[in-house]
Amino acid sequence: MHSNSYTLIYAAGISIITAVILAVTSEGLKPLQEANVALDKKSNILKSVRITSADRKTIEDTYSQHVTALVVNSAGEELSDVLAEDVALKDQINKPAEERLLPLYEFAGDDGKKFYIIPMRGVGLWGPIWGYLALEGDFNTVYGAFFDHKGETPGLGAEIAEKPFQDQFQGKTIMTEQNQFISVNVVKPTDKVSFGDEHRVDGISGGTITSRGTDAMLKNCIEPYLAYFEKLKSNAGQ
Repeated sequence: MHSNSYTLIYAAGISIITAVILAVTSEGLKPLQEANVALDKKSNILKSVRITSADRKTIEDTYSQHVTALVVNSAGEELSDVLAEDVALKDQINKPAEERLLPLYEFAGDDGKKFYIIPMRGVGLWGPIWGYLALEGDFNTVYGAFFDHKGETPGLGAEIAEKPFQDQFQGKTIMTEQNQFISVNVVKPTDKVSFGDEHRVDGISGGTITSRGTDAMLKNCIEPYLAYFEKLKSNAGQ
C-alpha cells in the first residue's frame, strides 16, 4: 500500500505532465486558430458586400483580389505607417474619436465599383456585438451590412446576426439632404421619429437592449470616418 506522500507526488507528477502536454498542444494549434480567426474576419467583411462563401480558398482569393485594408484618423488622414491588422478595434472604440485609429476596407469590384467597409464594435445585452457596414461610392448609401454577437439571446437579440435584420440596411442612407450625419437608426416599428424611412430600420422584437446597442454602435463607429470620406469626395471632384 502506497504512502500518502507517494500518492501526492504521483498526483503532482501527473498534473505537471498533463499541463505540459496541454501547453504544448495549445501552442501547436495557435497558428491554426489565428488563421481561422483571420479567415472568419475576411468572410464577414465580404458578407457586408453581399458575398457569401464557406469555401476557404474562395474567401482568401476574393479578399486578396478585391479588398484593400487601410487605417485613417478622424481628421481625414490616411496613416500609411499603421497596418489595419495591427489595430485592435476593441481597444480603440472607447477612446475619443480624435484619438482613434480607424481601420477601413475598400472593396473594388470587377465592374469598377468601390465600396467602403467600416468595422464596428459595441455592446449588446450580454456582451460585445460587432459588424461591418459597406457604403457605396457616394459615401452615403448603405450597400450591405453584417452583424454578429458573442452571447445575445437566441430568438431575441441574437437576431442581429440573421439575414432579415441585416438586409434592412440595404439602400438606407447615413446623411440628410443637408449633408448632416444622421446614421441608420435602429428603432421600434411603432416609434414616431422625425426622420424618414431612408434613415431607419426596425429593431428586434423583444431585443430592445441589443437594438439600442446596435443603434449606438452605428453612430459611434461611422461618424469618425466622415472627414476621410469628405476628403475622398473633394479629391474626386478636382
